[in-house]
Amino acid sequence: MPRSTSIRATGVIAMIAATAFALSACAPEPQTSPSPSPSATAEPVAYSGPLVFVGDELELLLPTSEEIAQVIPGATEITAPTGALVLGDGGGPEPAPAVCAAFFIGQPLWSVGARTASWRVSDAADARTGFVHALAFADEEQAQNRMDQLLDAAEQCATFDYNGPATFEGVIADPSDDVRAFAGTVSVSGIEGGGKMFHGFASVGNVLVNLWSPLEGGTAPDADAVATLLRDHAEQARTSLIDQLTANPPTSEEVPATDAAAPWSEWAITVDGVGPILLGDSIDVALDAVPGAQVTEPEYDGLPWKIVSADGAASLWISTPEEDGTTVSVITVGTDRTLDGPPQDGAALPARGDVRVGDPVSQAIEAFPGGTSIRMASSGDYSYETATRDGHLFRFHTDRDAAEADAVVVGITVEDATVRRELVFG
Repeated sequence: MPRSTSIRATGVIAMIAATAFALSACAPEPQTSPSPSPSATAEPVAYSGPLVFVGDELELLLPTSEEIAQVIPGATEITAPTGALVLGDGGGPEPAPAVCAAFFIGQPLWSVGARTASWRVSDAADARTGFVHALAFADEEQAQNRMDQLLDAAEQCATFDYNGPATFEGVIADPSDDVRAFAGTVSVSGIEGGGKMFHGFASVGNVLVNLWSPLEGGTAPDADAVATLLRDHAEQARTSLIDQLTANPPTSEEVPATDAAAPWSEWAITVDGVGPILLGDSIDVALDAVPGAQVTEPEYDGLPWKIVSADGAASLWISTPEEDGTTVSVITVGTDRTLDGPPQDGAALPARGDVRVGDPVSQAIEAFPGGTSIRMASSGDYSYETATRDGHLFRFHTDRDAAEADAVVVGITVEDATVRRELVFG
């Protein structure tokens, strides 16, 4: 403001200035805003849920070919990990104590996924093949219960009867967190053909690792080295899976709404069930959910119920295999048998995503990768199977080995595998 030469004006200005000074003396100090700083990125919360391996994650538990060669004397032709598995039931005499049967049963029974590698220890044409399986079960409880029985066998079967004298000599590795492992040699008498076999086991989360190798006059592996190797891989796999699930927490499948009155071809096969028929419902509720359907009761307990659509164009099978036999845990669209003849018309049946009965198996493998191809040695049935982290299993039944280019889906099953009856030895 320009300075005035008027005395009166100067006096007024002085009074204004004095008043302004007095007011400014009472005013608070001006607050300065802090300069913005980069916001710190919050660390993800470490995953602490169920430790469930699925699909290709099972390869984390397998030893490398170099490690197998180091611990299995004479191992050659060691294969890369594969998702193909042959299921057998083991079998043989009833041992005493009965828990010793755990060494002879086919460990993949009741598993829901696998990765496996194999090798040879002899050039003989009839030589047996060694293998290591990483077997996923529906949940942690099933895998750990199987390991409990195997450890019971390790402790109780130093000497046992297997239609003649038999022994187990092994080593139990020091446990680490929830990882357990042991290994050793089973010897059976000449009455059953004689011979020795080497076993190694480890468990973590929902996985059981089983290493098996024949000992036909060869040197037995170092049991301590094998048990330690399997334990260390299980520990590393546990850490890797937790890191993975911390960075990418698991999500649930979105299930579309279902119109029970719609044609069955519009229903979806999901983790919840098939259309309005839900896993976990009682059989009465499940049957009531399909109005107008023709229902055929099973002739015997344990067999499935057959449901045919009102127009006769489609059929489903509903099973209640648990102890009380009243809760739906398995639903099959089409057929669950490889040799039951031509597949039904998939256009009239519910679908799993875009995959229907009658489609090439390659379409299911592309849509749902990371599964396991199964051949049942006893029945000759084939399937391609995928499991979810909540223990629900999808089985695409096929008319031949899923690896064959012209293999076709003949049925699709969804199962809540967490309620399966478990194998109990003794």
